[in-house]
Amino acid sequence: MRICDLRQKEVINCRDGERLGYVCDVVIKICDCTITDIVVPGPCKVWGVLGREFEYVIPCCCISKIGIDIILVDIDVKKHIVKCEF
Repeated sequence: MRICDLRQKEVINCRDGERLGYVCDVVIKICDCTITDIVVPGPCKVWGVLGREFEYVIPCCCISKIGIDIILVDIDVKKHIVKCEF
């Protein structure tokens, strides 16, 4: 599977059925070329106009299933949301 294929998949949390969004980035460990985390944009600021302040960084060990068009994850949203690094 290619990284561009991941970007077309929607991420859904199994714990509460919440739609988190689409994969926007991945974190790669350079020394052995493995994907360690997927990154999903967090909730919008004001009416979706001012961009986003937070993002979800989801470790690969929290991915339950990768389907044709969705990725199921099992995470505590409050633990995996981080401030965006610009």
